[in-house]
Amino acid sequence: MQKAALFLAILVFPRLLFAHHGGSEYDLTKTVEFKGKLTRVDLINPHSWLYFDVTENDGKISHHRCEMQSVHVLRRSGWEKELFPVGQQITIEASPNRTDLASCYLQTILMADGTRMDRYGQYVKAPKGGLQEVRGPIVQPRINRPPRRPTGEPNITGDWAPVQRVMVNARGTGGGLVALDELSQPNPGPRGAATGGPPRGAAAGPRLYGGSELTEVGAKAAADFKREDDPRFHCQTTSIVFDWTFDGPVNRITQNKDSIVIEYGQFGLKRTVYMNLKDHPAAVKPSRAGHSIGRWEGDTLVVDTVGFLAGYLSTPVRNSDKLHVVERFSLDTSKMSLTRSYSAEDPVYLKGRYSGSDSVLVADAPFNPGKCQELNFIDYSKQQPASR
Repeated sequence: MQKAALFLAILVFPRLLFAHHGGSEYDLTKTVEFKGKLTRVDLINPHSWLYFDVTENDGKISHHRCEMQSVHVLRRSGWEKELFPVGQQITIEASPNRTDLASCYLQTILMADGTRMDRYGQYVKAPKGGLQEVRGPIVQPRINRPPRRPTGEPNITGDWAPVQRVMVNARGTGGGLVALDELSQPNPGPRGAATGGPPRGAAAGPRLYGGSELTEVGAKAAADFKREDDPRFHCQTTSIVFDWTFDGPVNRITQNKDSIVIEYGQFGLKRTVYMNLKDHPAAVKPSRAGHSIGRWEGDTLVVDTVGFLAGYLSTPVRNSDKLHVVERFSLDTSKMSLTRSYSAEDPVYLKGRYSGSDSVLVADAPFNPGKCQELNFIDYSKQQPASR
């Protein structure tokens, strides 16, 4: 059953799993157990790490590490560094790394005081001490803000975050991904972005990405994509389209007199939307953020962006410096939900328009991009100090 659930998760959500782990780095069908001493915890992006030492039967000490979720996700889930005092004895259940024997994918950690934390668990402090698991969001944001600014336009200033997506199996070994606010429902089912392939039973045809076919150049680039090419694994933003909601970040919007500043919680990407310009300058220095101009069409903020560095729109789909993105932001004041629709054109890699939409709510945690250090490419079994 576990293998079947894992297969279903990979089938339904290949993009999400691939973006995290390259699809095959960890064997999620297996569980290994370690008993050892906690030596360090790094709460960082794109993945946090827990380090521990194990005393083997022959008395030698082996050094290990387990990968956890990104720091912004852990913060939203109630995980704090203070919960992991160094030096305590812990029990770890994890999925093994296929090639690095000293690395693993955390499923569950059991602390010395009996506290148990699952990879996708949400926790609050219990009234009598310790932690209490919550099935659903741990904080319900207090919404007390005027729907419009004094100048009349919708008030979108503030911190925003998408609903977190978690595995039904809190240990992270299968069961499908669901919205966190659906966990309290009797039978939550996997939902999410389309995989890009045709629906079951549909006639075979070219694979679509965001509703668009790739050009011949684009298809070859996608076929040649390797895990090492992923910008996230180099602490770099993928694109303004992809990183707005991927992996549950807390983002920030600040409305000024002549501009709107959009800051991404993933890796701190900062965009300035110029509201007093009708056209882009003739010469724009390429960047991952691009150059954005905006206007209000009624209550909809329309943002037009060009001037991108060549990179990835959404792995494995590349983008060229000819990428052109149009976003439309609209605020539902009854739910305090900010919905963005987007459309991207790139004649080098896309035959048509790459389009979609997403929504964010008033954030349940403050904006804090945090530190990023990619450690997945390190073979820890070859980097650790000599056993003592």
